[in-house]
Amino acid sequence: MSRSLSERLAWVVGITLILAFLYLPIAVLVAYSFNASRSLTWPMTGFTLEWYQKLAANEALIDAFYNSLYVAISATTLTLIIGVPAALALDRIDFPGKGLFRKLILLPIALPGIITGISMLILFRSLGIRLSLEAVIVGHATALLAVVVTQVYARLQRLPNSLQEASEDLGASGLQTFFLITLPNIKTAVIGSGMLAFTLSFDEIPVTFFLTGRDNTLPMFIWSTMRRGLTPEINAIGSLIVLMSIVLIFVSVRLQRNTKTQQK
Repeated sequence: MSRSLSERLAWVVGITLILAFLYLPIAVLVAYSFNASRSLTWPMTGFTLEWYQKLAANEALIDAFYNSLYVAISATTLTLIIGVPAALALDRIDFPGKGLFRKLILLPIALPGIITGISMLILFRSLGIRLSLEAVIVGHATALLAVVVTQVYARLQRLPNSLQEASEDLGASGLQTFFLITLPNIKTAVIGSGMLAFTLSFDEIPVTFFLTGRDNTLPMFIWSTMRRGLTPEINAIGSLIVLMSIVLIFVSVRLQRNTKTQQK
């Protein structure tokens, strides 16, 4: 066996082991969501859709899923509304304390979620704000703001200043320059950071635990259910979340490809 063939074989084996390490647990989760038996033992006893049917009839779980969607979409929107202008300010404006601001904005995402949750809980209690899904949205947006700011700022750093200068020379206003020149060029960073913020918000537990009121989110529902033991219904909802994640990745890739095609 030649040396080049041996090296290629070693790479194939290595990559296969890495992919198995990453995705084998997910494949097992999906497989057991179709197992006819409630017992999570191998070999499986048969194929069934019973657990998905039970999910459709579980009103508490469906409510928790919609609550998680509401929180994740709202938190992502809030982080984009605040984070994109903040990244623009860091890139375009010189103001006192700019270096300190750039470092401090990373602090929420570097802190453990339990610290952020306790801090937000104390603040809301001091202000007399009741715990609710809206409080969770603010908490998630605070923790995830750095995700949007860092990714959009990094993209702005690679954007030539000559584009903005040419737009201004042609008489475009600041808003026209942003929507016609800047935004199309940072669209992929905005979409990518938004989808990452959505994913992190959707499965967030520590911050949600401290700030949620009577309403339940899906991760909190799963956590409380698993305290009584792992069930096939949990495998089924986990499989649906995996499917949703794959769809989000597919949409993100398509949007980025369309953006690159339009730029060419």
